[in-house]
Amino acid sequence: MKNSDATNQRIAKMTFASVYPLYIEKVEKKGRTKAELNQVIQWLTNFDHKKLQELMKENVTFETFFQRASLNPNANLITGVICGVRVEEIENTLTQQVRYLDKLVDELAKGKQMEKILRGS
Repeated sequence: MKNSDATNQRIAKMTFASVYPLYIEKVEKKGRTKAELNQVIQWLTNFDHKKLQELMKENVTFETFFQRASLNPNANLITGVICGVRVEEIENTLTQQVRYLDKLVDELAKGKQMEKILRGS
């Protein structure tokens, strides 16, 4: 699936620190915890809580965030629809990585079991 260049650029320039509180709000509203959110983010990116705090303090964009990440080798197992688009069909690598994260947060908020969210890890 091809997103517009404008959409890809907008996603690339968003800061992780601006989106993280929205992720927390979304999962906590559904009875999940910040610790579970951090576990999901760590699984995908290999960033521990301390590193996440550093990245937020540095106010990195999603582009920088994912450049520094060591993406989980099972990330390609993340499939499904987010924002009306199948994540496995997104052509822009960075946009796909951001949507992987969005999909994991959605699954957490929807009450999916952690071992299924983390793709059997």
